[in-house]
Amino acid sequence: AHEIDANMHEENDHPKICVCVRKRPLNDKERTKLDHDSVTCLNPVVWVHSSKLRVDGISKYLDHSNYCFDHAFSEDVSTKDVYRHSTMPLVEFVVSDHGGRATVFAYGQTGSGKTYTMQGIQSMVAEDLFLLLSGNTGSDSACSLDNVLVTVSFFEIYGGVIQDLLNERNRLKLLEDGKGEVVISGLEEYEAHSPDEFLALIEEGNKKRTTQRTEANDTSSRSHAICQILLRDKKNDKMRGKLSLVDLAGSERGADTKSHDKLRRTESSDINTSLLALKECIRALGSGGSKRHVPYRASKLTLILKDCFTSKYAKTTMIATVSPSSSSADHTLNTLRYANRIKEKKLTSVLKSKKQKKQTEANRPPPETPDIGASSSYKDDMSVVAYSTEEEMLAESDEFEEALEEEEEEEEEEE
Repeated sequence: AHEIDANMHEENDHPKICVCVRKRPLNDKERTKLDHDSVTCLNPVVWVHSSKLRVDGISKYLDHSNYCFDHAFSEDVSTKDVYRHSTMPLVEFVVSDHGGRATVFAYGQTGSGKTYTMQGIQSMVAEDLFLLLSGNTGSDSACSLDNVLVTVSFFEIYGGVIQDLLNERNRLKLLEDGKGEVVISGLEEYEAHSPDEFLALIEEGNKKRTTQRTEANDTSSRSHAICQILLRDKKNDKMRGKLSLVDLAGSERGADTKSHDKLRRTESSDINTSLLALKECIRALGSGGSKRHVPYRASKLTLILKDCFTSKYAKTTMIATVSPSSSSADHTLNTLRYANRIKEKKLTSVLKSKKQKKQTEANRPPPETPDIGASSSYKDDMSVVAYSTEEEMLAESDEFEEALEEEEEEEEEEE
């Protein structure tokens, strides 16, 4: 038997698109309803244990679904560790002066901990950004406090309207120039010369963000909040680096909006529509973004996030937050499927390489099935994910057919 450390995360090179999942602990409201924990995080795999009904509509069984990501953080992992593996490499990338554009966005169900995670990340970015810039003083090959200014802008998308959170909630226009670059007309940028000034701007923006009481959360974020941190050259005002921190509005099910008024229901509809547009963009990118049409203009959110996927010098981290309660299992599965869409491109390439390898080794005897539990090197390989997925799908279909046959035999014996 091999002892597994569920919270161990490897220090590898940060990929172009990194997908992380964070599970929050059960809250008092869920404990009062006698909800139980239905999510297990064993990095890098997330398991969801949900109760299902058999075909007879009466018998219940426990279904286990699993998804593999770059990082899976359990409820015992601190926000500092989440930041270290998900966002800190992006801060270093932006400061390295390659014209890098990095984006971190949090997605998940209402009340799953998105805003809590993002606010923790924002405070840590403030400290590390100025620490790295001060450490590069005297270097011409990287951004430093000697050659760049740090500017902050903070705006939200609420009901299809863009509002500047640092400038009296003034309405802004979203435009696209001749080069295809997205420009937000009227957006104010504020200089920050220290971590304290940076945090003061962030706190002011977070206070003015639109929140409302919902079925799932007393202070649910009803808007997509985007904090943009720019590094501008002191001589020519040219942008030398950009970091965007995006806290998406929480998705909701119809059951979560049963007591909402017309305005709240309209808000929920707008939120889910924009998240669906983002999902379609991710799906198109996963199927070959350069060859297939990506519907960026389906919403203002996707148009603003356009460069985080397409730019040559871009890196993106998605943090999907999930609720552990059994009553939210369906929504948790939807969140994980959404996040898994980004990884489909990698899995497809793995499957393709496996197919090519099989063709070249057609004359050789078939290899023995690897012992995944005993081989740690094989377990770390992404090909295990593709191999396990194929085998589990076949095994589940066989088990399902056998269960149906056994159930029919039992019914015949009873009769």
